[in-house]
Amino acid sequence: MDSLVVFVEEESAKELLMRILPCLVPEGTQIRVIAFEGKSDLESQLARKLRNWQNPSARFVVLRDQDSGNCLEVKERLKELCLSAGKSEALVRIACHELESWYLGDLEAVGTGLSIPGITRSSDKAKFRDPDRLNNASQELKSLTRGVYQKISGSRRIAPHMDLAGRNRSTSFNIFCSGVRRLCEG
Repeated sequence: MDSLVVFVEEESAKELLMRILPCLVPEGTQIRVIAFEGKSDLESQLARKLRNWQNPSARFVVLRDQDSGNCLEVKERLKELCLSAGKSEALVRIACHELESWYLGDLEAVGTGLSIPGITRSSDKAKFRDPDRLNNASQELKSLTRGVYQKISGSRRIAPHMDLAGRNRSTSFNIFCSGVRRLCEG
């Protein structure tokens, strides 16, 4: 594989992935992350983008927030779009409930990236033990950081410090990482 193409719903996800994907894929893999302007834009353009992609050896990943939707239904809809474009092998992953859950799963990275000492003490709070269950992860993160976290700049600052080998308490983050590794191995 020489090329990995990831479709995401927003710029903050692109900022995160551009920093962590080089650590997940084999050296020399060309990485392209294409950000859309929200989930509706992603879903309306996905099949066309996949169908028209020119590199036949490219592998594809689609990442979208669950938000308030049913995770299985969201994933199935995205898989159907990939199938309709002739790319049934595309990896579809859902951030439960939103990308910020991934940051809340690694408060050490948040503290280091945003220069907030002592924030890791909050890891022991019940609501942060399983951040994928939080319906309002972005609000929780803004509150926990007292407004320091902003979507795009926060992604840039936190991502380089994220642990990709299991410290993260977000199950959906760990599943994303293992899925990308497996896709790139095969």
